Amino acid sequence: MKPLDPREFLDLDPGERLLMGPGPSNVPARVLQALAAPCIGHLDPVFLAVMNETQRLLRHLFQTQNALTIPVSATGSAGMEACLVNLVEPGDEVLVAVNGVFGTRMGDIVQRIGGRLLRVDVPWGRAVDPAAVAEALRGRAPRIVAVVHAETSTGACTPLEELARIAHEAGALFLVDCVTSLGGMEVAVDRLGIDAAYSGTQKCLSCPPGLAPLTFSPAAVARLEARRHPVVSWYLDLGMVRDYWGNERKYHHTAPVNMIWALREALRLIAEEGLEARFARHRLNHRALVAGLEAMGLEMLVPEAERLPMLNAVRIPEGVAEAKIRRALLEDYGIEIGAGLGPLAGKIWRIGLMGHSCRPKNVLLLLSALSVLLRSEGFRLRGDALEAARAVYAAA
Repeated sequence: MKPLDPREFLDLDPGERLLMGPGPSNVPARVLQALAAPCIGHLDPVFLAVMNETQRLLRHLFQTQNALTIPVSATGSAGMEACLVNLVEPGDEVLVAVNGVFGTRMGDIVQRIGGRLLRVDVPWGRAVDPAAVAEALRGRAPRIVAVVHAETSTGACTPLEELARIAHEAGALFLVDCVTSLGGMEVAVDRLGIDAAYSGTQKCLSCPPGLAPLTFSPAAVARLEARRHPVVSWYLDLGMVRDYWGNERKYHHTAPVNMIWALREALRLIAEEGLEARFARHRLNHRALVAGLEAMGLEMLVPEAERLPMLNAVRIPEGVAEAKIRRALLEDYGIEIGAGLGPLAGKIWRIGLMGHSCRPKNVLLLLSALSVLLRSEGFRLRGDALEAARAVYAAA
């Protein structure tokens, strides 16, 4: 084998990016500074105290009193898997409403762990209709009803309150994917009656990817404790993981210490801003972005009443090379936006307004750059995007 020359490997310098895709979002300097704090042992008394603080801050964000509220040591998809492997046993019926990629993924996990999937399909780009779920549940008593609050693949937002009521009337636990919504819009776990919810750190929390905040209601914990079979995943077995995060501090795994530092700081920033102010900021910048896009002559995928504020799906005009525009945004302006997935591949752009990235200056920069690039592709702009966005800000 040829000897390795370490000089081949240059210093890491990825360059600056304005992250306006489906995640991750830009990370504030305070969070990066916390990430760089000294690494200490995962059973050190200082770290154990910070774990307690992180849980308190997570309960504030989830708006819950749930004791089992922790960051799982893995990304948001592991949060999805953790909820399902802990609450579903072989043969259990699980209703999953599918209106995009991430509902599809939940259904896949249910089948892999031996659950019986009852799937309610919804057109991509639309919210889940509670009436369709109620009809599918007629005469059934599933263990879980699972929905995606903020479908990242389409930008559709599904209201939760009526779905929670329908699930509980059927005797089911209500499970919610809030990976994209948490920290950018209200996820009031206790008030809405959500039994299990999971998220990720890299979107509206503006923390690097690597942790999955999760919360279980007392009813979900009771279901976990009444299992007839062991949880199929040792690593994600919350019966053991909660003992590490609980008072006993039983060793389970080596927690990612520096990521917990970073998450705690990200949650501090959210608490300092205030939840309602943060949600209002996301709504305002969303309205300004949409006004600018529509002024150009672009169309949104999702009907107005069903749109997310933090993930905006824009139809690509006929004749415009979607990948060429995204590449030019990245190479010429340092702006990242996302492409469509699945049946929407090549048909939409996904523009994120998440956490630290959700700012007027970023909205205006993107609209300006996109206007220039669309003109270069021969697209005839209908109006002035910047003027339309500024009008929204002026009226706020």
